[in-house]
Amino acid sequence: MGKKKVVVLTGAGVSAESGISTFRDNGGLWDKYDVNDVASIDGWYRNRKLVLDFYNLRRAELEKARPNAAHLAIAALENRYEVTVVTQNVDNLHERAGSTKIIHLHGELTKVRPETGVYDSSFSEAEIIDVGYSAVHLGDTAPNGSQLRPHIVFFGESVPKIDAAISVVERADILLIVGTSLQVYPAAGLYRYAPSGCPIYIIDPKEVPVADPRITQIREVASRGMEIFQEYLEGK
Repeated sequence: MGKKKVVVLTGAGVSAESGISTFRDNGGLWDKYDVNDVASIDGWYRNRKLVLDFYNLRRAELEKARPNAAHLAIAALENRYEVTVVTQNVDNLHERAGSTKIIHLHGELTKVRPETGVYDSSFSEAEIIDVGYSAVHLGDTAPNGSQLRPHIVFFGESVPKIDAAISVVERADILLIVGTSLQVYPAAGLYRYAPSGCPIYIIDPKEVPVADPRITQIREVASRGMEIFQEYLEGK
């Protein structure tokens, strides 16, 4: 028999202990900006400079951050399981921790792409440019001459990798959800695609309001929650 398939769905809470600002909690980076101005497609067309400057700040924040114990524990699952990480996060902390199969639902902070064209399942990945932690400014253009924009799925845009995420969740033996309040769709509905006999674990310090008999909630921050999850696995 092959290794069991573990799918890990992660949100902002898994990176909070690395100092990455969460989306919804008070006092985070997002409190200083209107989401509609910096994270929507309408906001991009209204004020490209503001959006570029905002993501330059987030890139600088990410450069200083380091993977935390939760990222490392998720990566270590690959020692025993076939693991796919499906993340709503745009940071690269899962990669830096050592995870090897990652689906970024909402894009990647360290990458940009041409403003022209629609980012969908037919989009050519060759057009995506890895800029690392460098700033990107108004007037910086792609090879086709169009303005470079963040490789981020803005509000008001489709999530082209959701079908790939559904496909892996449908084949999961264990589904682990870490640091997401399951409020942002379509990612919030992914757990519903897990097979009927698939146990689902949710790690979050707050109660996540979902009703499903397969779910075990672990009310802890991500790092401590991963320790408890490991204990569950060892008990199987």
